[in-house]
Amino acid sequence: MVQRINLLGVWDYVVLGAVLVISAGIGVYYRFTGGKQKTVKEYLLADNNMHIAPVAFSLMASFMSAITLLGVASENYTFGFQFIVINISYGIFTPVAAYLYLPVFFQLQATSVYEYLERRFGQFARLAASVCYSLQMVLYMGIVLYAPALALEALTGITQLAAILTVGLVCTFYSTLGGMKAVLMTDLFQSILMFGAVFSIIICAFVQTGSIADIWRIAEEGNRTSLLNFDIDPTVRHSWFSLIIGGGVTFLSLYAVNQTQVQRYLTVKDLKKAQQALWLNWPILTALSLCTSFSGLAIYSKYYNCDPVSNNSITSTDQLMPYYVIDSMGHIPGISGFFVAGIFSGTLSTVSAAMNCLAAVTLEDYFKPLYYRIKGYELSDKRLSIRTKIISFIYGLVCIAIAFLAQFLGGVLQAALTIFGVVGGPLLGLFSLGMFTRTANEQGAVTGLVTGLAFSIWIAFGGPRPPLPKLPVRVDGCSSTRYLHNISVPLLHSRTDDTDYFWLYRVSYLYNGVLGLICTLVVGIVVSILCNKLCGTMAKNTDPNLFVPFIAKRMRKRLKRDKIEISDGVFMNNKSSSNKSQSC
Repeated sequence: MVQRINLLGVWDYVVLGAVLVISAGIGVYYRFTGGKQKTVKEYLLADNNMHIAPVAFSLMASFMSAITLLGVASENYTFGFQFIVINISYGIFTPVAAYLYLPVFFQLQATSVYEYLERRFGQFARLAASVCYSLQMVLYMGIVLYAPALALEALTGITQLAAILTVGLVCTFYSTLGGMKAVLMTDLFQSILMFGAVFSIIICAFVQTGSIADIWRIAEEGNRTSLLNFDIDPTVRHSWFSLIIGGGVTFLSLYAVNQTQVQRYLTVKDLKKAQQALWLNWPILTALSLCTSFSGLAIYSKYYNCDPVSNNSITSTDQLMPYYVIDSMGHIPGISGFFVAGIFSGTLSTVSAAMNCLAAVTLEDYFKPLYYRIKGYELSDKRLSIRTKIISFIYGLVCIAIAFLAQFLGGVLQAALTIFGVVGGPLLGLFSLGMFTRTANEQGAVTGLVTGLAFSIWIAFGGPRPPLPKLPVRVDGCSSTRYLHNISVPLLHSRTDDTDYFWLYRVSYLYNGVLGLICTLVVGIVVSILCNKLCGTMAKNTDPNLFVPFIAKRMRKRLKRDKIEISDGVFMNNKSSSNKSQSC
């Protein structure tokens, strides 16, 4: 049985309530100031006049959910400190996102990133990618709300019902009222709380053990400080190669082509400011990631000889962080409430970001085209603004409903979290086909997307799979001696005999997105070439603004040399009209 210890006191609820009231108050403030959210541009893009600081913090908060905070600490407690190498990939791939992908979207200035796919390939490619993103985010929103509520319920006495309804309704309230401005400013406020929650754990461990050096020494004795795994074997769960390559593809799928992040870039006034916001996000994201990773070692310094999971104090390693806070600091008024507020802030920031961006995608990719097709005209900006708020509100209710349904999904819960990763690689491949190649056409791009999704999902969910090589834990320091030692692999890099398992099922989960990206690119290019040859077509000449800068620059030079003009995104040669683009 899970032991509920030191349940939240009055001051804890005061702190938690104050955080929720402040978050809601920010939404009310932006509802009645500025343009009062009367236009779609203000509601979804904050009138393109936001400062880079809140945008940078929001970029981080959208990526670091409550699941990430709980999971990263658990990861380092269970598997060791190797995971921090992933932060190197953030630095390597930030300039790739900033100087290759971001200029294309800023040149386009479209509310929905999927409008790019329609201009580059066609309407079907846009719809296919948009549907993938929408389904992915709707499911993920519910899980981000449900998972922390599940972990906290077992320890704090806050029921799932109370946690889901409170956080879900507050998030829906300020996101619907205040639009993107409220989302960005609450993300800034909630980011500070997330840092505070993690720092409280490190400071507490520092006080209990005596120094940072002692925390590291205990972790080192438990084989949790290894950082030099350079094994190129793709079946090794965490190595420098899997963390940098796999982590880099995940980073690009989120920060280069994801609607949630690109929409934030567009809230500043120009491309230079957007690139500055992305660069500022890097140290903020890395700092929180490193602190959260170290908090896992800090927690281990207390439980190194009495693992809470093995002695049945908790049921899952995802409960380690809240268990530590309540066990170690529950006697201090307000501290547990401050920590819970930090965890809820991770949920609020992620869900509010998804709500606003789903509203943008629904408006631009589904509602406006359908309304125009039925009615034959477009709605006024004022009416569109009202409908956008209604859409955002509906997504908030859907998020709450999915959170309640998540408890019946069982093993699908982890599967849904995996989908969030494996969808990113193929979508990155689809956009890369458009921006980096002139050969790709709609038939090849869509075929590549479908194939890449199918392949990466198969790899992620196929089985049976070998057990994970967890590091050893001890229970000899527990007050009761009736608990058995949890037998596990004694060294981080020791390998179990897993040759009986299918090779692809042994590949590190970090390569799921990489394989999906490669599959999408290869199939997309091959099918495009075959389609062009079989149908007797030539490569379609398109607007250079739809390509990454170095390709666009070369295309513009050719345009100037050959005196070619652009009409509706298609090259038209003044000298000859023989180069006509055809379709399969």
